[in-house]
Amino acid sequence: MIQRRSQLIIVWFFVCDILATSIAWLAAYQVRFETGWIPLVSNPNENDTLFSHIPWVLFTAAVAYHFTDQYKINRMRRMREEAFCSIKGTFFLVLLLLAVDFFRKDLSGSRAMVSLFGAFNVFTIFFVRQINWKLIRDFRSRGYDQSFAIIVGTGRVARKMATLLKTNSWLGIKNVGYVEDQVSTFSKDLDIMGKFEDLPNLIAQYSVSHVFIALPMNRYDEVRNVYEILADTFVDVRLAADIPDLAGMALSTVDVDGMPLISLKENPHFGLNVMFKRGMDIILSLVGFVLISPLLVCIAVLIKLTSRGPVFYTQERCGLNGKSFQMLKFRSMKMDAENASGAVWAAKNDDRRTILGTFLRKTSIDELPQLINVLRGEMSLVGPRPERPVFIDKFRKTIPNYMARHTVKAGITGWAQVHGWRGNTSLRKRLQYDLYYITHWTPWMDVRILWMTIFNGMIHRNAY
Repeated sequence: MIQRRSQLIIVWFFVCDILATSIAWLAAYQVRFETGWIPLVSNPNENDTLFSHIPWVLFTAAVAYHFTDQYKINRMRRMREEAFCSIKGTFFLVLLLLAVDFFRKDLSGSRAMVSLFGAFNVFTIFFVRQINWKLIRDFRSRGYDQSFAIIVGTGRVARKMATLLKTNSWLGIKNVGYVEDQVSTFSKDLDIMGKFEDLPNLIAQYSVSHVFIALPMNRYDEVRNVYEILADTFVDVRLAADIPDLAGMALSTVDVDGMPLISLKENPHFGLNVMFKRGMDIILSLVGFVLISPLLVCIAVLIKLTSRGPVFYTQERCGLNGKSFQMLKFRSMKMDAENASGAVWAAKNDDRRTILGTFLRKTSIDELPQLINVLRGEMSLVGPRPERPVFIDKFRKTIPNYMARHTVKAGITGWAQVHGWRGNTSLRKRLQYDLYYITHWTPWMDVRILWMTIFNGMIHRNAY
């Protein structure tokens, strides 16, 4: 039944992709030949019409999408993977179309049109697939299109895996129970269905499609034993790693002469990516300054009118590679606020704040001068929030892998902040989100974080 549903989903995705490709081709034709925006080198062939090339374009698309593995159903597929898939399929399609055009030569100016088509097709394919996945995930969240899973183990990782499946109902994966050879008194509240050797029968009995092995690392021999037991079954087997300090890292594997190597700190922030991110920072910061300059002037005047002292406040923070810099903020605290308390985080109802400072901190407007830090190259628009050296010296001793967040520039906003991990919240959770950002960075991710910051993240209950 599940296999049949998967086949129907594949067919539906294929039909939608063909429709999206048709729309992209028609849009490219209109822009190339009907708008006059791109001059024609020669007159088009009189046999060329809007629909004359659609059949062979769609046939070529079907071939390209098939050979680039566009239709592998994966319930855990992420948006960036979908975007890469769309680009890969379109790139191969454009190459095939250019090859076909080399022999046909029956569409005047077709190379320009094929280039336009490629750009349109990436957008339409990605857009249509996102709509489809949104509908499917909403459908699964309501209890439809469910597949079943068994979790191997009953410890901390197994419980965490069960919670993950329950809270992420859009995956459409329902845990039917656990199997374990070493049952303890701490696992009596769990639905233990049997032992490892019972897995094949349980898989057949409950139509299980997924098995999650969630055993501690010191039971490696048993992990291998479970894998051997599952060798004759046709289920999706995944290993839930018992390595909490690596949470958020983009683990990847490479085989070197039969030896699998796992990359723990593969960082996308290098080479052209760094240059591209820096270019984005400069352009968006300059545009931002122009747009909000009236607000900045108003805030500066209000600060001078409501409290004594300077408009701006500088504080030593650590950024890329742990290098310190002076971070700018609108002053929101009274003069000499830390003389008595020393270096401490701001607290709720902090009496050190000025009258205007409460509003500035609650709305995060006090952070806007950091656009100057971005233009200086000391910060980025998006990245882990910079911390004070006095706190870093303490955190690096108590929180494993804390210094990994300094492998990129600090940001005005970040992945942790837009998910609510700001202010006096869990440092470990914040680090987990920072590491996820560092290892999964894309330009699109920066745009997404900026969007979430403007419309969702500036005012937050933990901002004080």
